[in-house]
Amino acid sequence: MIVLVLVGVLVLVVAGCVCVVWASRGGPRWVRAVATVTLAAGELARAAGRGGRSSGSSTGDD
Repeated sequence: MIVLVLVGVLVLVVAGCVCVVWASRGGPRWVRAVATVTLAAGELARAAGRGGRSSGSSTGDD
């Protein structure tokens, strides 16, 4: 069951990436809307991955 959920998520991610590329080449309005949602979800995932760290702080872990 979990495999089906993961496959579904993978299909949605791939479809979102296809829409981003298609929209960059001037696709229809619905493709641009899906691309906008995909890019926003990516930004949210990136922000969540940072954890609560601010992007300007230096921790010396370089």
